[in-house]
Amino acid sequence: MCLGIPGKIMSVTDAGGLRMGKIQFGGILREACLEYVPEAATGDYVIVHAGFAISRVDEEEAARTYQLLEEMAQLAELSDDQADASPRRSTGKPNE
Repeated sequence: MCLGIPGKIMSVTDAGGLRMGKIQFGGILREACLEYVPEAATGDYVIVHAGFAISRVDEEEAARTYQLLEEMAQLAELSDDQADASPRRSTGKPNE
């Protein structure tokens, strides 16, 4: 199942004509496209799905969502995804 995760916009930049933001998810910082939320600014909370901010939320809603994700043990997946993004040397065998 894919979830949209709330994150705080730490900075906003222009990348070749696209509004991009550095989004903080707990202790993890990732980049996301902000084109779908043109009103979002630094300090705002947004829901991010598949690298796109899809809506703004208030800080209280973001905190409630994090609480639920912690209870469901889903926040670890963010860290796992970060590890999965690191380059690996392939041995040519499946699943390695």
